[in-house]
Amino acid sequence: MPIVIPKGVKVEWQAPTVKVTGAKSTLTRKLHPQIALEVSGATIDVSTADLSTASRALWGLSRTLVNNMVVGVSTGFTKILEMSGVGWRAEADGQTLKLSLGFSHPVNFPLPQGISAQVDPKTNKITLAGADKEVLGEVAAKIRALRKPEPYKGKGIRYAGERIITKVGKAGGK
Repeated sequence: MPIVIPKGVKVEWQAPTVKVTGAKSTLTRKLHPQIALEVSGATIDVSTADLSTASRALWGLSRTLVNNMVVGVSTGFTKILEMSGVGWRAEADGQTLKLSLGFSHPVNFPLPQGISAQVDPKTNKITLAGADKEVLGEVAAKIRALRKPEPYKGKGIRYAGERIITKVGKAGGK
C-alpha cells in the first residue's frame, strides 16, 4: 500500500536512512537493509528483497514507521493524560512538567526535545504533542508510571479513555 506524501513534506532516501522534513519537524530513521523505498511523485512505495516471513514482517513495520514519520511532520500526534486524585495538580513550564501527585515533594519531569505539554487546570488533563510518535508514547508512559491508576479508589494518571476496573475493598466484620 503506497504512502501518500502531503504538500509541504519532503522525503529523502539514502539507503538505509530515510529523512522526512515537514512544517512541524524533521525526522530521520535508519531502516533494515532488506527494505527499500521508492519515492515517486507524491507517493512512497516500500518493498523488500524477498518474501520470507521475516522480510514480510519488516516490510509492514517499515511501512508503518515511514507513514508515522510523514504524518508526524505534517500534522503531528497528541496523547492526553488524565489525573485523578485529591490535591493533584500539573503545570507546564517550558520544557518541564511540574507535577504535584500527593508525594511529600513536587515532581519535575523534563520533556525531551520536540515534545510539548499543555495543562488544563480545570479538568486535570495533560495534553502532550509532538512529531515523533515513538518518543511521544514513551514520554506518556513514563508520566503515567509516576502514579499508575490503582484499582481500589481509581486514583492515578491514566490515558484519556482508559477504563480502570475497580475492585471491591475488604468487607467489614460483624
